[in-house]
Amino acid sequence: MPRTTSLARRTAVALLAAASFATVAGFAPASAATVPAPPRDGLTAVDAQRSSAALERNKRVAVEVLTQLFEKGNVKAADQHVRADFVQHSPTVPDGRDALKNLAGDLHTRYPGFTYNVKRVLAQGDLVLVHSNPIQEPGTRGEAVMDIFRFDEKGRIAEHWDTREGVPATTANGNDMFGTVSNPTTNQPSGPCWLTPLSQQVVLDYFNTLLIQKNPDAVGYLQPEYYQHNPSVPNGTVGMRDGFAEFFRQFPNVTTDLKRTIADKDYVAVHFRYRLHPEDSGQAIMGIFRVEKQANGELKIIEHWDVIENVPATSANNNTMF
Repeated sequence: MPRTTSLARRTAVALLAAASFATVAGFAPASAATVPAPPRDGLTAVDAQRSSAALERNKRVAVEVLTQLFEKGNVKAADQHVRADFVQHSPTVPDGRDALKNLAGDLHTRYPGFTYNVKRVLAQGDLVLVHSNPIQEPGTRGEAVMDIFRFDEKGRIAEHWDTREGVPATTANGNDMFGTVSNPTTNQPSGPCWLTPLSQQVVLDYFNTLLIQKNPDAVGYLQPEYYQHNPSVPNGTVGMRDGFAEFFRQFPNVTTDLKRTIADKDYVAVHFRYRLHPEDSGQAIMGIFRVEKQANGELKIIEHWDVIENVPATSANNNTMF
């Protein structure tokens, strides 16, 4: 299961702090978004409650499947919650529920002390993202993993994507790859539900300005203290504008393709493919941004986590990592 990334590729992506995709368009650049009064979009209280309940259920199911399969070796959890025609994008695992059960059973036999260590969970629409620190053998640092699950209309898991990388002994910012530094220090999404689309807009505007327009002034979307959990990137925004400008000069053909986003209150996750040049097989990246309201009412990005993995030449399935 462990899969690693090359230092050269990771350093290039680290410079961008996982802020890249080239398919988002139509947003005008701005320094930040201002929080308006809560929107009134006609959604009834009953509808909102049902939607919220479905999202929370999907979160619980995603965590239950991961912990039951890989910590407990309980493959019956897959029979209950995963479709038989389950579509797999993890490059080391074939399609189908049976392949997932075989993987879980094998890992539990080999590593009876396996713990998944779920850190944060986001949900929007039919998607759930789980950010975790799976540890196969007690006493090791394990991996940083982001799993995305797509649920069908019956509440069963229909599809899965992931990215994973080893957890290093040290980081350039002094933060681990999982904790929360900004306030409140909870790892879970917080704030009112109407904050979700506003947070999503801020993150999309940031990406569009940075990568579509290749405008280093995109740092204006970040809080000056900007807490970083990418192990190769320091905290803060000092020097980022010049760093971005130099990066674009060195790699004028860099492209990134957004595949999916998941926004949940003050958290926004992105899944995208990153390439330095057209012949590059690229990297699969999942990143999470946290958005914070400032004293003047503006929303800015305050914190960031990511997991980066090279796209392999071959896969156990035919679905690609995206």
